[in-house]
Amino acid sequence: MRTATSDPSSLLLSPPPSRQQAAMAARVGLVTCLPLCAQVRGRFLDSLHRHLSSPGTAILKREEPPAGSAEPGLQEKSNNKTFSEVQKERREQAQRSILISCPKKVPEKKLLKHLCQHGEITNHFFFESFGIHAVIEFSKKESIASLQDATFIPRGETEFPIPFKSRFFHLNLKNPSNQTSDGMLVQCSNQSSPLNADLIQTLCNAESVEGQIITLMRTLQITEENIRLRYLSCSLIEDIAAAYFPSCTIKPFGSSVNSFGKLGCDLDMFLDLDDIGKNSATKTAGPFLMEYQVKSVPSERWATQKILAVIGECLDNFGPGCVSVQKILHARCPLVRFSHQASGFQCDLTANNRIAMKSSELLYIYGSLDSRVRALVFSVRCWARQHALTSSIPGAWLTNFSLTIMVIFFLQKRSPPVLPSLDYLKNLADARDKCIIEGNDCTFVSNLDRIKPSENTETLDILLCQFFEYFGNFSFNKNSINIRKGKEQNKPDSSPVYIQNPFEPALNISRNVNESQLERFVHLARESAWILQEDKGRSSKSSSHPWGLAALLQPSVSNKSKAKKPGRGPTGEAVRKLLESIKADSSKHSAATREERTTSTQS
Repeated sequence: MRTATSDPSSLLLSPPPSRQQAAMAARVGLVTCLPLCAQVRGRFLDSLHRHLSSPGTAILKREEPPAGSAEPGLQEKSNNKTFSEVQKERREQAQRSILISCPKKVPEKKLLKHLCQHGEITNHFFFESFGIHAVIEFSKKESIASLQDATFIPRGETEFPIPFKSRFFHLNLKNPSNQTSDGMLVQCSNQSSPLNADLIQTLCNAESVEGQIITLMRTLQITEENIRLRYLSCSLIEDIAAAYFPSCTIKPFGSSVNSFGKLGCDLDMFLDLDDIGKNSATKTAGPFLMEYQVKSVPSERWATQKILAVIGECLDNFGPGCVSVQKILHARCPLVRFSHQASGFQCDLTANNRIAMKSSELLYIYGSLDSRVRALVFSVRCWARQHALTSSIPGAWLTNFSLTIMVIFFLQKRSPPVLPSLDYLKNLADARDKCIIEGNDCTFVSNLDRIKPSENTETLDILLCQFFEYFGNFSFNKNSINIRKGKEQNKPDSSPVYIQNPFEPALNISRNVNESQLERFVHLARESAWILQEDKGRSSKSSSHPWGLAALLQPSVSNKSKAKKPGRGPTGEAVRKLLESIKADSSKHSAATREERTTSTQS
């Protein structure tokens, strides 16, 4: 049962305790709650009606879908906002939001009533990460200032708190022993990725392979609440950085914003100092030109290292909830890595990583053009992770970014194409889309309405099978992957895999992949194509064992394929021919690899 205070004034807000646990939260649970302020009573009744009309549902339906997340079977373009417009809206939401660490039996209604004294609450939800936390979004920023004025810095007997006033609060109850029940306890749903066994069971219950692919994406994709929490986390870190750089912004990039993010993925963020430079370039009237007196260093990289070093120290010493701070300043792209314990995110902070943000926008565009794109990417990424083709630890593995580019390239190669080439998107751009970063042309159209929809009507099950077959027989020994042109090109070097960076043509984003990892990828891709071909037309009603996509996520695809033998009839004949083709291509690929190694050794 939930307990409640007899008086809203018995709720005390203070910054979180000074001592934090060092470990990261393994899982983050999220749940939305109904707004209860008097100002939004009408919306509350509507929401309550929707909530009660869904039997067995403990979570309020999302008020809006995640940006750029049109799902298969739904409208192709449910949200035609540009990437910049979405970023702006999300940042504004985050700036009006606060994070509160709550006691286990938080009196939800009284908490919301207490906070409504400072202004209207437009959205809120609870989640679990080292305790219960609440994200509260006010309709105006001024409400946060009012709340901060009514909040005090705690004083401990054995520890002295650092008096840093942030938007991260700690909630105390004045008389916890006298609390009375005020209804149902806050329910925190598990928002981490499901266990593999549970996921496979869910997929086996789907009606078709296409249904499995859609189910997988809907099960793994980042939720609306999780997106809000990511932007709020960036906004809280921005408050700390702004102490030194008042005009700076900290923005999420990568999987958190490109529409391909999976629950539990890291939070990549970068410190953008561009606005500071723009302000200093403003012309002023009169005979004088005023400039800030600043220190100078020999290079931008050196400046980036110094800036990140200082912010890293601030996060370590003053950042509420920031633990395990590492300053990795001599990497190719200097960064500060830390755990944001309250949100449960593992964070990487870089500075002025503008090309990375542009890459995120490009993937957002591609993910929004056709509802099949995201579904395929989720399936391929999950398949690769299950078979250790990708890893969160740096090494010789393929990355999720490389796999996403491979899916995009494959879809560009279909007839007719599912996705256009990057050069095509560049030709549609206007003057507002012009973008040159560090000498690299990063121009492409940002308005989705200007891009002609694809005429390709292939189903998801066909596309997934064809993806594996295409790359299971791709000439990696001589061809590179280039989404700018949308076609293969000769490799400029002898790297096992060459995937050209969309905006930095001289860079190979897969240069870390070695020959053995490539051979594993090709082998698994061929066997996966064979299994999908064999399971074609099968459904949950006709099989008592994992089938289709569920079969591909089993611990060993190889064992499954060896246990099966081609039968008689047209399907069996097709499988036999495919196996013969695989065997012949494997021999050719091995011979070409040996010849290439010999030539490389002689040279």
